[in-house]
Amino acid sequence: MYHLATLAPPITRFRLPFSRDQLMLLLAAVNEIFLGIDIFLAHSISGTIVPYEWIPIIYGPVAGVVLLVAGLIALRSRSTATVLASIVLVGSIVVGLLGAYFHLRRAALPSGPVGEQITVQLLVWGPPVLGPLMFAFVGLWGLSAAWVEDPPDSGRLRMPGGRYLKLPLSKTRAYFLMFSLAALSTVLSSVLDHARTQFENPWLWIPTTVGVFATVIGFYMATLARPNRFDIGIYVAAMGLLLLTGLIGTVLHIDDSLTSRGQFVAERFIRGAPIMAPMLFANVGMFGLLILLDPRSEVLVREDKAG
Repeated sequence: MYHLATLAPPITRFRLPFSRDQLMLLLAAVNEIFLGIDIFLAHSISGTIVPYEWIPIIYGPVAGVVLLVAGLIALRSRSTATVLASIVLVGSIVVGLLGAYFHLRRAALPSGPVGEQITVQLLVWGPPVLGPLMFAFVGLWGLSAAWVEDPPDSGRLRMPGGRYLKLPLSKTRAYFLMFSLAALSTVLSSVLDHARTQFENPWLWIPTTVGVFATVIGFYMATLARPNRFDIGIYVAAMGLLLLTGLIGTVLHIDDSLTSRGQFVAERFIRGAPIMAPMLFANVGMFGLLILLDPRSEVLVREDKAG
């Protein structure tokens, strides 16, 4: 179901140069690169980056470049590109889960009294437990985009050798569910980060409210087999709020890191309000908007024309 066309039927007159799958993989590649940069800045706070902390810093940009190369290979051999991209994206999931585990272990207090090994206060002031999970989310939506769904919205993925894998959800509904989980992770990370300031600034309630709203509407969309125009309109509004929240948050974080005279000091940007963190809201919003595009992959479009 082409959700964007349901909301605005004239959109069917226009044909994007890339399919939804291709745009999803491009977004995944960009995410991998910027995740590596973001983690480098975060790990630089301690002044010394230990060996295992280099894993996501190196893996992110390398994975992003390999995904871009896979996109070029797909122009000649989609199956080869799919296998290459799948290996990289599975690795991204592993990196994300391991990162979350290492952050949780550092935030915990194993020698503490029973019931106090892990507390909200430890999670607030410890390494961001949910931050590394973005690697896993990127891996999940990238894997979904890498494999052709034939026919669209059937949940049936075309596998090598002419085989098919039937999934319980269509690719579009699975995307909505992934979006909801990514939005939830983003808003929880924001809440834990902002809890250090006791939410004294009223602006801090904006990402919390918008994030919760987007999480709920995303999950609601995943439950619908055929959402109507009103449902899609509310969803698009939520995506717009996520994009706006990301932009406003970035401006506020930059302003907070500047000196009173508006001067740039690198140390303040590294140890102050994380510059790239608010853009996670915009990033998740962009992912959410791509879900609404035509579900047919470029492979099926070529086959339709050939037939």
